[in-house]
Amino acid sequence: MGKITKVYTRHGDKGETSLVGGVRIKKCDVRLEAYGTVDELSAQLGLLVALMAETDAERSMVLHVQNTLFNVCTHLATDQSQTPLYASARLPEGAVAELEQHIDRLMSELPEAQGFILSGGTLAAAQAHVCRTVCRRAERRIVALAEVAEVGEEVQRYVNRLSDYLFALAKKINFNAGHSEILWQNACN
Repeated sequence: MGKITKVYTRHGDKGETSLVGGVRIKKCDVRLEAYGTVDELSAQLGLLVALMAETDAERSMVLHVQNTLFNVCTHLATDQSQTPLYASARLPEGAVAELEQHIDRLMSELPEAQGFILSGGTLAAAQAHVCRTVCRRAERRIVALAEVAEVGEEVQRYVNRLSDYLFALAKKINFNAGHSEILWQNACN
């Protein structure tokens, strides 16, 4: 991979950008909303990694997820009616199952759930919850895109499962830190 020598191109100055394959779209397009939100999620995950202890076993998994999200973005940035999917637009084999295995393991290491929890706890756990909510927004944007364009079911499944992983991760981070979670108290009672 070569060195990036120029960050700006001026091609987007009038509110358009290029998709994979060169197709131009408006920057407010539902497709750009979808992969832009996944990019935002990746940036939030980067902050989570920075907040996690270097010794945290899940840190490498979060970095792995960031890498996989590049595949998701490439997939979403490809208008398959005009450009075939590149290999980099496909998820690694077993990506959804891998998330499910991590979720199952994390949840098995936690005490039984006692109700709905408020997002928060340690700084890293709170950031995992922020990532979870951005992931849910990305999922909504992907579903909206799938209403008007081809989106692989595996991409939708991956992002759906990723929010579950981030929930389990937040709980595990708090548990490891000995930080009790705050249970939701119905304000109507």
